Amino acid sequence: MTTGVQTVSALPLLPVRPVDGHKGTFGTVLVVAGSRGMSGAAVLCGSAALRGGAGLVRVACPSDIQAVVASGNPCYMTVGLTGADQPDGYAHQVLSLAHAADVVAVGPGLGQSDAVRSVVQELVLGGDKPLVLDADALNVLVPIPDGLRDRKAPVVMTPHPGEFARLTGTTTAQVQANRLNLAIGFAQQWHVVLVLKGQHTIVTDGSRVFVNGTGNPGMATGGTGDVLTGLIAGLIAQDFGVFEAAVLGTWVHGRAGDLAADAVGQTALCATDVLSHLPLALREVERSG
Repeated sequence: MTTGVQTVSALPLLPVRPVDGHKGTFGTVLVVAGSRGMSGAAVLCGSAALRGGAGLVRVACPSDIQAVVASGNPCYMTVGLTGADQPDGYAHQVLSLAHAADVVAVGPGLGQSDAVRSVVQELVLGGDKPLVLDADALNVLVPIPDGLRDRKAPVVMTPHPGEFARLTGTTTAQVQANRLNLAIGFAQQWHVVLVLKGQHTIVTDGSRVFVNGTGNPGMATGGTGDVLTGLIAGLIAQDFGVFEAAVLGTWVHGRAGDLAADAVGQTALCATDVLSHLPLALREVERSG
């Protein structure tokens, strides 16, 4: 492992909620996700942000799937995005919505259209809110713009090994053979918090590293990554540091998967099972007081 990097093992704990807390106390998450045929990604991500404790969650999705996404959970708000055929795509709408949010999660199920590329570029280079980038937001970020290093607000990236290989110009096999060093080096180079998913997910900001011990093979199914993205965003909205939110979110996500596997088995496990077991997993990391 790269010298000078601190290994972290202690988990951050959820703070005791103030008795006079309100929706604004616990932050607002903007989720930018979904496309035709992938509306479930937006539902899972938005729902996980709520389960993570955010006070308000707004899901921005293409207008042609807004009704489907809205029906997926009555507890978040939805906004229909239009203008996919315009030069700047959805960018103007999303940037306007981001001003009212404390953190933006973008990527699950979005596709890789020019409109999506424009949104991601604008959020990365022009936005001033913390970002959680996953899935298609990572795919359209290749090649990575140099301006990422100078971004004032923090960025969390949550790639699986294939996505990380595209980001680094390597192969999945090369990533898997040298996960720890590649993850730390990438975080140092681009000034991001990296969550490299897989068995023993790695979380690093380049100076600290956490290797997760929760999770199981039953979680290798579509949609579980969308849950992780929303969960991390929900924690960031509550004023967790981005590294701490990524560490806690990764552990809780895996723990929820373990609890779900205990209930339904690994073979039958699906992303909604992980989502439904987040409350029990979060109870295990609550601060007493």
